[in-house]
Amino acid sequence: MTGLILAIVFLVFVAFVVIKSIALIPQGEAAVIERLGRYTRTVSGNLTLLVPFVDRVRARIDTRERVVSFPPQAVITQDNLTVAIDIVVTFQINDPAKAIYGVDNYIVGVEQISVATLRDVVGSMTLEETLTSREVINRRLRGELDAATTRWGLRISRVELKAIDPPPSIQQSMEKQMKADREKRATILTAEGQREADIKTAEGEKQAKILSAEGEKHAAILSAEAERQAMILRAEGERAARYLQAQGEARAIQKVNAAIKAAKLTPEVLAYQYLEKLPQIADGKSSKMWVIPSQFSDSLEAFARQFGDRSEDGVFRYEASSVDEETRDLANADDIAEWFSTESDPEIAAAVAAANAVANKPVDPDPAELALGKTAPKTKPDPTEEDRGLPEGFHQQI
Repeated sequence: MTGLILAIVFLVFVAFVVIKSIALIPQGEAAVIERLGRYTRTVSGNLTLLVPFVDRVRARIDTRERVVSFPPQAVITQDNLTVAIDIVVTFQINDPAKAIYGVDNYIVGVEQISVATLRDVVGSMTLEETLTSREVINRRLRGELDAATTRWGLRISRVELKAIDPPPSIQQSMEKQMKADREKRATILTAEGQREADIKTAEGEKQAKILSAEGEKHAAILSAEAERQAMILRAEGERAARYLQAQGEARAIQKVNAAIKAAKLTPEVLAYQYLEKLPQIADGKSSKMWVIPSQFSDSLEAFARQFGDRSEDGVFRYEASSVDEETRDLANADDIAEWFSTESDPEIAAAVAAANAVANKPVDPDPAELALGKTAPKTKPDPTEEDRGLPEGFHQQI
């Protein structure tokens, strides 16, 4: 029975010794090994064998990057304002032995150095500079901490200011100031917008007035040009009408003269016609008395002797002269249909078409071309006879 107990005790002792001689260090951790109280080595991420009752694991250190947030620290700025600043420090342990043997508590050491450096940096700045110079403060804090913690086996990878809280009264003043600045900018932007709108409106009205004036100008020019062309055409028509009327009267006179010659009238007939017209001459509303001269018969006799020959019985008789063939044909001609034709003369129709073409021509070039300087307005000369389509020498003929 005693032997069994001894065997069990021996087995327990052996198991205890085996457990003490084996140490499993996971990845991301480092173990500081001491032998008889003196540092021997640092192991990480493997199975480590220890000498029982001689070697021991002093401490296990996390070698991953660690993020530590420190509580708000009261800092006084250059303009004597107290602000609360939160700091976030990111660091990593590169040498676990220095972290164990170099400092009692490296977390507290990092916090105290951060606070001291922060007060030194912020104390040389005003509140406005502190609020707008986060990057500068971060760089200085990181540089100071990295230099101070190197002997502790730490590497400071990043330092950030999480929050900068000024006093409530300062916050209210800042909010009022920012509100006033925003209202000022809004007022300025509103005024600028109104100014731009007024400028655009004025420019639009100016362009509209210019275009309206240009339109009225072109309308007046076209109206004047149309009136001028109408006056020219009316003058041409009246001149042509007078010319045709004169031609008609001349042809009528020729016709009457030829008829008289062809009829071989005698003075007796003329005297009879004269006597026949006398009552009509005397039949005037304003005629009260009409006297036939006493020498009227003597005048007829002298007229007969002048143009007549004395016959055998002593009476003077008028012998009409011979009528040539041209006069006889002109007196007998009955083709007068062309005298009353209402069809337009081809020359006059051509003149009207030419005048319409001239009136339809633009007086001034396009305003867009004038703006680009491509063309310049020119004064259009008065159309000549050839431009109006009239035959050359038409006016001289009239």
